[in-house]
Amino acid sequence: MARVVLGIGGGIAAYKACELLRLFTESGHTVRVVPTAAALRFVGAPTWAALSGQPVADEVWADVHEVPHVRIGKEADLVVVAPATADLMAKAAHGLADDLLTTTLLTAHCPVVLAPAMHTEMWEHAATVDNVATLRRRGVLVVEPASGRLTGADTGKGRLPDPAEIYAYAMRVLARGGADADLAGRHVVVTAGGTREPIDPVRFLGNRSSGKQGYAFARTAAARGARVTLIAANVTMPDPAGVDVVRVGTTEDLRKATVEAAAGADAVVMAAAPADFRPAEFAPQKIKKKDGAPPPPIALVTNPDIAAELGERKPAGQVLVAFAAETGDALANARAKLVRKKADLIVVNEVGVDKVFGLDANTATVLGADGSVTEFPEQSKEDLADAVWDLVIRCLG
Repeated sequence: MARVVLGIGGGIAAYKACELLRLFTESGHTVRVVPTAAALRFVGAPTWAALSGQPVADEVWADVHEVPHVRIGKEADLVVVAPATADLMAKAAHGLADDLLTTTLLTAHCPVVLAPAMHTEMWEHAATVDNVATLRRRGVLVVEPASGRLTGADTGKGRLPDPAEIYAYAMRVLARGGADADLAGRHVVVTAGGTREPIDPVRFLGNRSSGKQGYAFARTAAARGARVTLIAANVTMPDPAGVDVVRVGTTEDLRKATVEAAAGADAVVMAAAPADFRPAEFAPQKIKKKDGAPPPPIALVTNPDIAAELGERKPAGQVLVAFAAETGDALANARAKLVRKKADLIVVNEVGVDKVFGLDANTATVLGADGSVTEFPEQSKEDLADAVWDLVIRCLG
């Protein structure tokens, strides 16, 4: 288990960090909470001490004989600051150290994750933009804040991501053992979920895709420093921390959003399951069941092949990852798709009821346009996503 420092900045979102602390401790990690003085005005030291089982102080003058301003950072396996305020990030970017948390940030040799929370205007201010860029350039993982309700009646970007998603992000960073953020400076697009094609106002054609594998690709890319655009089709999971989410419904919605986002991306991972067909006509009223009468036939037309369109449009240097969900002759069908879609890699899954869809683990074979074949045994979808990102990075060069 890891030794984690949980820094708490002085923002109203400090109360959410109690849930993050619980997730760390219940997983067996040792957590030292280091709040700022302002943070203690939102949540008191007894709360942090009781939840962590560790002493809590915000000044370098406490327990001086133990030299905490140096020891805490040097002994940590991971430092997570949530919420990270604009003031705290400004201090970190400029190397200021006037309390226990800022000195800890200066002495930490482990991965450092900052989860900002502030009003939109503060996040978008030129000073904050410059400070975030400086921190990222130094290897600090600054998570993109979520969009939503802020303090008071305001709504916008600057909300602290869901604590469970910050925890998932932190676990991926730990799993990589402090490896470099090798996707830093890259923009990646990931699609997830299954599209739905309306038949009438209450019915649709769809598929079993849960979106879990696509979300795993988004989480792992963000933990490796990428700017991630996640295009989610009918997925109900919380937004991954540090990811910009675009929600879509139909295959045509997915096509438009993906083509737009992919235009300037370094890599596109087509993990969504778009419906191959849609009803030729939409019934404006609910189709009624009539006693003794057979149901009316539903004529279908073929939806566009989004991955193939992206392959045709692919700019030089972009890596396209397609998916092949097959129930038979998987590799042969996938090889044909790899060529037809002009993809660089294709992830092949044998799918079916209680197989891949909705599960937390996956087994896959990845075929490369260079003729390579990489087998991946059953593993978590996050681990599989990380392994595929390794292949993508080789393609990026």
